[in-house]
Amino acid sequence: MFRFFENLVDPYTKYEETDAPSQRLLPFLIDYTRPFRRVFWITGALSVVVAIVEIWLLGYLGRLVNILSDGTPAQVWVESGTELVLVAIFLLTMRPLTQALHVLLLNQTIMPNIGTLVRWRAHRQVLRKSVGWFEDDFAGRIANRIMQTPPAVGEVVFQVFDALTFSIAYLVGALILLGDADIRLIIPLLIWFVLYATLLRWVVKKITPASEAASDARSAVTGRVVDSYTNIHSVKMFAHHDREIGYAKEVIEKARLTFQQEMRLYTIMDISLSVLNGFLIVGVVAWAIWLWVHGFADIGVVALATALTLRMNGMSGWIMWAVSNFYRNLGVVAEGMKTIAQPVMLLDGPDAKPLVIADGALELRELSHHYGKDTGGLDHINLNISAGQKVGLVGQSGAGKSTLVKLILRFYDVEQGAIVIDGQVIAEVTQDSLRSAIGMVQQDSSLLHRSVRENIIYGDPNASEDQIIAAAKKAEAHEFILELQDSEGNKGYDARVGERGVKLSGGQRQRIALARVILKDPPILILDEATSALDSEVEAAIQETLYKMMQGKTVIAIAHRLSTIAQMDRIIVMDQGRVIEDGTHNSLLDQNGKYAKFWARQSGGFLGQS
Repeated sequence: MFRFFENLVDPYTKYEETDAPSQRLLPFLIDYTRPFRRVFWITGALSVVVAIVEIWLLGYLGRLVNILSDGTPAQVWVESGTELVLVAIFLLTMRPLTQALHVLLLNQTIMPNIGTLVRWRAHRQVLRKSVGWFEDDFAGRIANRIMQTPPAVGEVVFQVFDALTFSIAYLVGALILLGDADIRLIIPLLIWFVLYATLLRWVVKKITPASEAASDARSAVTGRVVDSYTNIHSVKMFAHHDREIGYAKEVIEKARLTFQQEMRLYTIMDISLSVLNGFLIVGVVAWAIWLWVHGFADIGVVALATALTLRMNGMSGWIMWAVSNFYRNLGVVAEGMKTIAQPVMLLDGPDAKPLVIADGALELRELSHHYGKDTGGLDHINLNISAGQKVGLVGQSGAGKSTLVKLILRFYDVEQGAIVIDGQVIAEVTQDSLRSAIGMVQQDSSLLHRSVRENIIYGDPNASEDQIIAAAKKAEAHEFILELQDSEGNKGYDARVGERGVKLSGGQRQRIALARVILKDPPILILDEATSALDSEVEAAIQETLYKMMQGKTVIAIAHRLSTIAQMDRIIVMDQGRVIEDGTHNSLLDQNGKYAKFWARQSGGFLGQS
């Protein structure tokens, strides 16, 4: 039974991804909850039915009091026995069945699946964002919003069908019931309702921005705390424990103050509600008694009025909390939308086709990129790299080397000019096909917090175990991998490497990253100080592997240690976003320009200052 209801909606059902989700709350929720539309209608209808049954029960209580007070037990049984038996059968069968269906749809169909659906789609949407988008925010804050929003959406939906639909139907039913008993009884109920609605409106108006502010403050705390944890080596190395505590305390205190403001609203709500409910009980029950004393109502009306007002006294607090919680979670969803609903700016063109690599020739045409600023980045770069050519890229920090690489990988769209691979402008091909054709080993290669095998196979998910091991051997990594063991007892290729690979040395991380690219075997290769983290003995072995790996590929190698690129076909020297020298190692030395000065000023093989 449970499985049937749990499988009514597939949270992973196919859907049409959008590059620009709605920035408005209601359309955003409607779009995300579309697969639940039919279930919502059924659950809402059942919620109304449950409320009607509850109201009917209170009304029947008044009738039952009158039945019991109008005769002896024997007379009551003769005149009303059949009715009492039918009511009992109804209460034992139809009422629990209706409530069971309502609860099963709410607890088994909606609640487990809607949070899963929102989390799944939100994660997919965020992963589509550009690298530049991630660079502009805390990873912790992004993750916190992705984790906070799905349960908040679940709570919003839960309150709609567990409280709001039920309470509206209940209130309408109560007005009808009291009006049917004596129209004058609805007067104090209506006065209470107007005051209650006024309080509710005030709470809602205040609680939404307060909860959004509190949610934003919590995300800021997560962002700063995770930033400290992610960079724990730097924190410890510079002995900045107290500094990080102070850095976190600033946002923790802000979170405390915003939460205080939020809780003040709940306190005002509770006190005001207590006063209002006192008026409700006294007003309705006292009036019912007055009517009974003066012969305008029977004892059943008094019993009905008493039961109904006591029930509404208990429900009013629950409804108020449900409504405020509803809007509080809407505030959390609104805060999460700041991340999830941001448009995807770096897109494949409408007619984008997969990149077709023939030779791997690379051309940069009047390439300029300044990250939206007036200075920095690249300035009118024109460059042709022939298929299979090995090019060294040299320049001081800030010369534009990293920007050039990011643009080739299309982590950013170029502001001016074009990048062309084998005659195809990269802005006109699919991003996945472009990056599948390029392999990159960075100076600080971060690994996934997964097993060694999972990190290496990232280069080719279809690779066999033999191919994984062969790639590791070529990267001089196989022997140390076999000796690895993590805290959970996993060994060798099954050992986990820690977040960003922190359980490994820099050289070990670099060799696993090399193995990953060796396994990928791309036609275009970008090496950004690929061997800088290795000791000289391992580097010599790796260099031989890299040279073999470069055969038949177009290679761009960034280096500060010029000896590692001296044998390249060409060396390109960059300065302030421009290409200032281009030639072989020997020809550049003969020019006695920037490169020659770099070479002359090297200390231990590293690039010096000009």
